[in-house]
Amino acid sequence: MEIFIAIIQILAGSVLLYFGADYLVRGAVMLSKKAGLSSLVIGLTVVAFGTSMPEMVISLNAAVNDKPDISLGNIVGSNICNIGLIMGLCALIRPLTGDRSLLKLDIPFLCVISLLLAGVCIFTGGIERIIGILFLLLLALYLFYCIKNGKNDPEDLPDEVKEEAKGIVAKHLLLFALLFVGCGLGALVFGADLFVKGAVTTARMLHVSEAVIGLTLIALGTSLPELATSLVAAIKGESGIAAGNVIGSNIFNILAIMGVTPLVMPVHAQGIDGLDLGIMLAFTFALIPILLIGPRIGRIKGGVLLLGYIAYMIYLGTGH
Repeated sequence: MEIFIAIIQILAGSVLLYFGADYLVRGAVMLSKKAGLSSLVIGLTVVAFGTSMPEMVISLNAAVNDKPDISLGNIVGSNICNIGLIMGLCALIRPLTGDRSLLKLDIPFLCVISLLLAGVCIFTGGIERIIGILFLLLLALYLFYCIKNGKNDPEDLPDEVKEEAKGIVAKHLLLFALLFVGCGLGALVFGADLFVKGAVTTARMLHVSEAVIGLTLIALGTSLPELATSLVAAIKGESGIAAGNVIGSNIFNILAIMGVTPLVMPVHAQGIDGLDLGIMLAFTFALIPILLIGPRIGRIKGGVLLLGYIAYMIYLGTGH
């Protein structure tokens, strides 16, 4: 009976994730045009923050319940999943047109904070409140830069607004955009929660360890909003939202989640070894040569990322 309920949760969660992603992408496109911000910046901020909410909830809950393996493993695993699985899968389904502007700040910034997270975990054994405060300050600076430097050319807005609104009166566009974003995020968070509950129940029945559950099932489950959103965005030709969502989510996972969680309860890196952190860094730094070779993230690059992720999953299943 328990396994039957778990399967129902996984299926229901998957349906909610699809529809939530579709509405979120529609709302994000409308919002970007109405606010005069590029779709890349909306992907890096609004969409990334929204799709990172499941990671925030899971990590806070795990910290409060004294399960640091799940709390930190969720973040490390999610960041690996976002790049390896999500970006790789999106590129295989529909090649992404990357944006070299990501190399100016966003990706180097992600590399630096990923190094900081790994260094703190390795040399101090966890994340204390002072590091959490530092992460939140860095997040505030990053958001300020994104919004200040993410404006579109106003002359390009009217036709695009009309196209994305699909007949909605322009003066009501913001209301509809916020409604779409809100409903989409709600469906994504609820859907991810159902999926994770079903997946974790199944894993525990198979006697899988907490650390592996955090690095795999929970990380994958909480990354489903990013996966669904990026896939829908890629299919709709919104590469800015697809790529921005992945990069932005990884930044939010480190700075927002590992910023807030230690303020509630210090996070200790139990069960998360240097290899896990090293693999997270390897996937993160791989984004630099991927975009330097060419802005187009095609099927070959996507295939390499996906194969790397599959190899990591095999390692976790056999040797962690």
